[in-house]
Amino acid sequence: MSYRLAVLALVSCLSPAAADGPLTIDLKQAIELARKNSPQLQSATIDSILAREDRVQARAAMLPSLSYDNAFIYTQPKGPDSWVFVSNDGTHVYNSQATVHGDIFAPGKRAEYRRAQAAEAVAKAKVDIADRGLVATVVQDYYAVAAAGRKAANAVRAVDEARRFLDITTKQERAGEAAHSDVLKAEIVLQQRERDGREAALAVEKSRIALGVLLFTDYTKDFSVVDDLDSLPPLPALDDVRLRAKDSPEVRAARAAVQQEESGIASARSGMLPSLGVDYLYGINANQFAIYDPEHFKNLGSSFAVGLTIPIFDWGAARSRVRQARMRRDQANLELKFSQKQLAANLDSYYAEAEAARAEIDSLRHSLDLAADSLRLTTLRYEAGEVSVLEVVDAQSTLVDARNACDDGLARYRLALANLQTLTGTY
Repeated sequence: MSYRLAVLALVSCLSPAAADGPLTIDLKQAIELARKNSPQLQSATIDSILAREDRVQARAAMLPSLSYDNAFIYTQPKGPDSWVFVSNDGTHVYNSQATVHGDIFAPGKRAEYRRAQAAEAVAKAKVDIADRGLVATVVQDYYAVAAAGRKAANAVRAVDEARRFLDITTKQERAGEAAHSDVLKAEIVLQQRERDGREAALAVEKSRIALGVLLFTDYTKDFSVVDDLDSLPPLPALDDVRLRAKDSPEVRAARAAVQQEESGIASARSGMLPSLGVDYLYGINANQFAIYDPEHFKNLGSSFAVGLTIPIFDWGAARSRVRQARMRRDQANLELKFSQKQLAANLDSYYAEAEAARAEIDSLRHSLDLAADSLRLTTLRYEAGEVSVLEVVDAQSTLVDARNACDDGLARYRLALANLQTLTGTY
């Protein structure tokens, strides 16, 4: 009896009636808990934030900048009115100037900004990819717990049925209506059902462990899930699924990667183009750190410089970078086409799986009803001496298989539907 109590305790932790337990969660709550505690999703989110900061920095690089520079230069004198370094205009030079720098023509910086924008789009799409992958895993593990709980309950019922049949064969033997071999066969079946029950209890424990690791920061098994396998959400229309799946994050990431590599080509080409920059300086550049010199002339002043940089020769490095960028762009295009093809294939496959699973549920339930009636009638016929013990054992096995097949069919439909919902982002 200790075995049966242990299995029932596990099953009670998985049923909707376990509201008085430590923690009962439904699928929506499980997904939210997993999102809070998933290191993969958090890592993808951080990468997205870093990509956003890269875009901010790339944008700032295109805009005028303001800085304030201060310097003191000492030059060794040669005589009363001369100094060693002719480029300096005195033994003491003080610089205290505000500098405004701006790029009039800088194609490389503009290309890098567009590239950073595309990289940010890629990172955001990868957050969605990580989120949808996490949801798919949580749904799979969630219904694995529910299905394992049902199979454990089925195992308990099978043990009870095997025990009842053992009682029947024992009474039949005492009444001289059955051979002792029938009792032995019934006892063997009971022992097998008990072993199956222990395996089912182990499957429940392992499935809860797998789900608990996803849901909680501190690992725990002290929780239960709501079993909603019997509720059958309708299958959405295929056209609606296709429409929603067009915004797949995998395709968005691949498309943004193509844009990123296109900008990479422009950035590589900028190495062969001239750049034009402007600098405006205002402040002190004098031999005294003062607004006015000893002759009362003002030291404050401004200067203006325009710089034009023209690349001439770099041993083919710029052309090599352009070739590399084009190859990366071509590779990104291939990955985009494959992502689009893979999306269409997954959509059709998942939808076909959901259709097949939904169509089989009624048949599985009908088979379960037939198997239950078959066992009841076969047991009555055995008590009447019309059939052998083997037919009863076969009917018991058929009923056990029918129960488990029905639960597997329900879980299969929910998983297939979840795959569709994950693909379309409706979770």
